[in-house]
Amino acid sequence: MSTFEASGPDQYINRAIYAVDPRATRGRLKAESCSPTRTDFQRDRDRIIHSTAFRRLAHKTQVFVPHEGDHYRTRLTHTIEVGQIARALSRALGLDEDLAEALALSHDLGHTPFGHTGEDALEERMAGWGGFDHNAQALRIVTRLERRYADFDGLNLAWETLEGLVKHNGPLLSAAGAPLEKYRRKGVPLAILEYDAIHALELSTFASAEAQAAAIADDVAYNAHDIDDGLRNGLFAFEDLRDVDFARDLIAEIDARYPNLEKPRRINEFVRRIITRFVEDVIVESQARIAAHAPESAVDVRAAPRAMVAFSSAMAAADVAIKGFLYPRMYRHERVMRVRREASAVVTRLFDRFVERPGDMPGEWRAAAEAILAAPGGDARFHRLVCDYIAGMTDRYALAEHRRLFGEAPELR
Repeated sequence: MSTFEASGPDQYINRAIYAVDPRATRGRLKAESCSPTRTDFQRDRDRIIHSTAFRRLAHKTQVFVPHEGDHYRTRLTHTIEVGQIARALSRALGLDEDLAEALALSHDLGHTPFGHTGEDALEERMAGWGGFDHNAQALRIVTRLERRYADFDGLNLAWETLEGLVKHNGPLLSAAGAPLEKYRRKGVPLAILEYDAIHALELSTFASAEAQAAAIADDVAYNAHDIDDGLRNGLFAFEDLRDVDFARDLIAEIDARYPNLEKPRRINEFVRRIITRFVEDVIVESQARIAAHAPESAVDVRAAPRAMVAFSSAMAAADVAIKGFLYPRMYRHERVMRVRREASAVVTRLFDRFVERPGDMPGEWRAAAEAILAAPGGDARFHRLVCDYIAGMTDRYALAEHRRLFGEAPELR
């Protein structure tokens, strides 16, 4: 790792040669003067934190709808936990912590009310109009939908931040331009392709190591906190976790050191050990991959044949085992599924109502809908407008709109 000195906000930062250097950013779509006190990535992080979409995460579901209890994760508390882990990984690996944090804080901006339930409902309703993808929606938010600045729509984030937001889970296209992974069947979302056409994000390469750190921090965070929330909600018990080798070893370690520990402390000891084990594994595995590949710049990281920040094979297997445990016992638990069915109906009914009667949307949304419908060939843009309006709702606002329009709303318990 190399150390550099610079005047201004970078003066005391130690950064590896393969990290993204904010002094060498590829810039913003709309040029802006530099800040005398903050790097571009610090400015991006601050813009994300002050955005309307970020504040809304406080009232968007992670797994349990917020009014089920004050201590369950929301999208906001999940996002904060991801940010903390991303910074820890970046610090250990000599990366730009501010860029990693900006990406961690923005990774869920495109999520709908009621978590993945709302996303599935909008995907179904938008099937004939370009579909719905929360990652593409996050890009729409930071490039178009946020309206905070006099000079531009969106947040006008730096290229590296946008690249990481779109590609944090890996390349979207092959070198030949064919969609990869989850986009193989339906193609890359139009919002991403449209933006890429005016500000190319190199969709066939990996993102920066900072983006990779933010992505794997997301996996670590929700593995840990979903187990935490599931135990506290009574969806499964510690004894059930013994079916997972990784978890069984941690439970044995805790019980040997702290016999007869009360349940809340036992849960906390378990959860913090999950995070510690995963984080330490990522650091060791990533250092080994970096040493083997020897990238000399962030460009080399993007061009590498595999991710530089990753789990070891053993911990990747533990990650799969945890997800395999949680899927039937938590994500598909009947109590959770009952709420999901009711929440899906709320989103679907709202979408259909606004498509049929756009005048029921408030103020500027209604005016925008009327302008689109008055122009020829506006059907796709109109449906996308309705989708944008609903996707931006919080859980409680969606329920309030349903109550306003239909006279009632489910309790979602």
